[in-house]
Amino acid sequence: MVYLRANLNVSSIFELSINTKKAITMKFKFLTLFTMAALLTATVSCKNEAKNETEAADAETVAEVTTEASKFMLDKEASEISWEGAKPTGTHTGTLGLESGVVRLEDEMISGSFLIDMTSIVVTDLEGDQKASLEDHLKGTVEGKEGDFFNVNKYPTAAFEITGVTEKDGKKMMAGNLTLKETKKNIEFPVTYEVAGNTLTLKSEPFTIDRTDWNVNYGSKSVFDNLGDKFINDEIELEFTIVANQQM
Repeated sequence: MVYLRANLNVSSIFELSINTKKAITMKFKFLTLFTMAALLTATVSCKNEAKNETEAADAETVAEVTTEASKFMLDKEASEISWEGAKPTGTHTGTLGLESGVVRLEDEMISGSFLIDMTSIVVTDLEGDQKASLEDHLKGTVEGKEGDFFNVNKYPTAAFEITGVTEKDGKKMMAGNLTLKETKKNIEFPVTYEVAGNTLTLKSEPFTIDRTDWNVNYGSKSVFDNLGDKFINDEIELEFTIVANQQM
């Protein structure tokens, strides 16, 4: 009979136990970090997918309908544009009013145009002096800073003209020419609209535009390369509700 002698002493067994525990701990930490990274990636991915990023293109021909189309005139008190801008330290939100507008609807064909009142810029996330200071800066009513953003004394209105509505992936996509600071670009974003009685309600999903496409360059790191972390994101998120009443 042959006997096998084990050479493991107590010290060796203890050392083996510690090494095993270390290996298990390292594996657990790796799995935890991997899981957190995966969740973060999924969260960021979902957030990015939720935004409808537009790509500004050359202006296109404005959509036309026949004289038989129903005509709806803007109810500017019930209509509003909301906006959001961001920088590394946080975000700012606000609203814009509309000055005038008309929508013409014929079956599934829609046309129309709107004037946006740039002097109506309101900041909704601040109060008091901070609110007034940011509103004045955005409007360009601060001496020496007129051209930083929208310079409403020179450009009191912006304009949007519908160039078409198509179906993509089950959504209605509205295209139109946005004119801002005398620069006209075509953009596209998802919308819904309905007519209840004599009232048409047209709503967009949140979508983003790149402000530098309209020469709003202040604080843009894609335009200036010496800003460090003192930049403002190029993307502005927009969402609107248009209410218009039928003219008989």
